[in-house]
Amino acid sequence: MARIKGGLNAKKKHNRVLKLAKGYRGARSKQYRVAKQSVMRALATSYSGRKERKRQFRQLWIARINAAARLNGLSYSKFMHGLKLAGVDMNRKMLAELAVNDAEGFKTLAELAKSKVA
Repeated sequence: MARIKGGLNAKKKHNRVLKLAKGYRGARSKQYRVAKQSVMRALATSYSGRKERKRQFRQLWIARINAAARLNGLSYSKFMHGLKLAGVDMNRKMLAELAVNDAEGFKTLAELAKSKVA
């Protein structure tokens, strides 16, 4: 049986990594050894970044809801507690959307929450 050399597979692997490193500056996009490190780090960061994005959006929604609730004389925690007592099952994304685009609708929710808390 003939010996199979690994040159073609190595070339494929190198090209795959270099293709991912396209657009990086200097040796990071040209040399396999440096590109491999950069690509590994970039992939790890992008994975954690996808998780981080979810946290940041939730943080933004809560800040918007809090600002709108305070305009209606409630703190964020009292507003959310009042909604829970009233049986309003609405997620923070939709509440933040209401707070920004429909002030009157949010005001009615705030009044409902205020009546349940007090």
